[in-house]
Amino acid sequence: MRDPRYDILFQSQQIGPLTAKNRFYQVPHCNGGGYRDPSAAAAMRGIKAEGGWGVIFTEQTEMHHTSEITPFIELRLWEDQDIPSIAKMAEAMKTHGALAGIQLAYSGINGPNMYTKEVPLAPSALPIRTFTNDPVQARAMDKTDIKNLRRWFVNAARRSQMAGFDLICLYGAHGFGIFQHFLSRATNQRADEYGGSLENRSRFAREVIADMRDAVGDKMALTLRVSLDETIGDLGFSNAEVRDFIAMNAELPDLWDLAMGTWEDCSGPSRFKEEAAQEAWVQGIRELSPRPVVGVGRFTSPDVMVRMIRQGRLDFIGCARPSIADPFLPRKIDEGRIEDIRECIGCNICITGDMTQGMGRCTQNPTWMEEWRRGWHPEKIAAKGESDSVLVIGSGPAGLEAALGAARRGYRVAVAEAREVLGGRVARERALPGLAAWGRVADYRLYQLRQLGNVALYPASPLTAGEVLDFGFQHICVATGSHWRADGVARQHVTPISADTTMPVLTPDDLMQGRRPKGRVVVFDDDHYYMGGVMAELCAQQGCEVTLLTPSAFVSDWTANTLEQAAIHRRLVAMGVKIILNTGLAAIHTGAVETCCSYTDLRAQLDCDAVVMVASRRSEDALFHDLQARQADWADAGILSVKLIGDAAAPAPIAWATFAGHRYARALDAPDLGDALPFRREVTALASD
Repeated sequence: MRDPRYDILFQSQQIGPLTAKNRFYQVPHCNGGGYRDPSAAAAMRGIKAEGGWGVIFTEQTEMHHTSEITPFIELRLWEDQDIPSIAKMAEAMKTHGALAGIQLAYSGINGPNMYTKEVPLAPSALPIRTFTNDPVQARAMDKTDIKNLRRWFVNAARRSQMAGFDLICLYGAHGFGIFQHFLSRATNQRADEYGGSLENRSRFAREVIADMRDAVGDKMALTLRVSLDETIGDLGFSNAEVRDFIAMNAELPDLWDLAMGTWEDCSGPSRFKEEAAQEAWVQGIRELSPRPVVGVGRFTSPDVMVRMIRQGRLDFIGCARPSIADPFLPRKIDEGRIEDIRECIGCNICITGDMTQGMGRCTQNPTWMEEWRRGWHPEKIAAKGESDSVLVIGSGPAGLEAALGAARRGYRVAVAEAREVLGGRVARERALPGLAAWGRVADYRLYQLRQLGNVALYPASPLTAGEVLDFGFQHICVATGSHWRADGVARQHVTPISADTTMPVLTPDDLMQGRRPKGRVVVFDDDHYYMGGVMAELCAQQGCEVTLLTPSAFVSDWTANTLEQAAIHRRLVAMGVKIILNTGLAAIHTGAVETCCSYTDLRAQLDCDAVVMVASRRSEDALFHDLQARQADWADAGILSVKLIGDAAAPAPIAWATFAGHRYARALDAPDLGDALPFRREVTALASD
């Protein structure tokens, strides 16, 4: 069943005293659940085991209370009472023969300790480096602190072993882990035997790994995750020094886990990072040590994976985001079902669960983090209920996912799309700068639907309420999407902006349909996600003189949660876009706009020839309301339900739409839950005092 080209990916590999069944290595990744939702996190990792991964890791696990990263919600292993929830995860990981790994993290210069109120400890006394610029500084560790920290790592290793883990990853990458803080001259400015030369800066890592080997014996494997390059110039831990460090300590860990620079460098979205983007940085490192090497690069193509192995770049294919988009990626390759892989689109919505302290989402895999909470499986869905047919109106992400879920359950499904091209917003947005990979959302679902005999697709088929009533479908799913407003209603303005009708005002929809502004263009972004930056980039590509205006303090503010805000700003500056922050749009006149300071309301005039309005979206829900108005006719038409989903109900990112579609399909013919919660949760138990 498996294509012989991919046999090399399924060869077993040694990691110290252990044997991994294949080369598929799910590197540590966060999920938004952490210590708050341990059963949800455990079930999610268990699904990866079922999907065929050879090695599966937790997210970073805070191993001591003197270093924690509140408000972010990761795992914790501070004391013995943390072991049961951690053990549940290890048990789930090992259910199908995978090796279970835990990543132990001491955040040092990145640990503000907002919960424990402990004084942060780091190699040198410097301000804490966090996403939120917390006004806290770390105390430089003295020799007693270092001795204590070594003991704390040993305690955490023993607890990890008691919990049933096979491997321990020591976190020294992305600027987040204490091992990197010792290795980097930017954060290690010590003058003793732990600072100065690379050999001295390596001392802490050597001591901790030696201590841990003594503690856990030869039953566990120890891996070290290091940044390939801090990308901060000569002062940082450079790629050249990384190579020197590995050559100097060639047999130190049982495996070298290589990850690029900062988290933004390593997990940049597809707009800015191609598949295998870190290849040049890892090339040749495998030759410096007899230990195996794992690296990452948003690997989605089996052919690229094979090339990385055959050309000696890597021994293991490290994946985080691709393992979220499709936990069954290894099994699908093994079973010769490449076309069934839900390829990661690199939108980084998965990261927002961690950044917002919410719950993880995935655009491609709406079941992610719902495996325990709702009982959803990415590859299995219940058979249909008593009814038989579903009409889905709209072929955007919500409609396609609803149709696919319903069809897989066994319902007879028809999809009617008003436009000639199927795919809804994804079909249009994929043509925008940097968003080509997002087209996979539609491509995957359309391919799967076309393989099913119980699905009919009808492009160029706008429908009226009367036509819907005449068709005889039992369930009507209205997923008609939304359109961008031109009147400026969003966050700054809750009523339309005063505008002179002689000034051309365009929306993203206009530009996606081929209408282009000319001359001096003001892009007003009160949406704060990716679209404002994309519109500015598109207009600049067309030769316009572009000014991006936003009431926020940052360009595309919310994209800090997808690790691309800084990259968007840099790209726009490089393209010559003028950026005006903390400034709103007060009025639109002929030949100019009136701006206003977000704080003082100070007014100014900005000359321009056109405005591109990136404000809010209006749901396309007229058909739904027409059907609601004729509810008295439903019974005669055989209609059992009419539901409004996705952007047609409430515009949001694409992941919200695929989730809505999946939830709709699962709920067909299901009993009404009434006031009950639609998901399970874990509630903190009260202490017995």
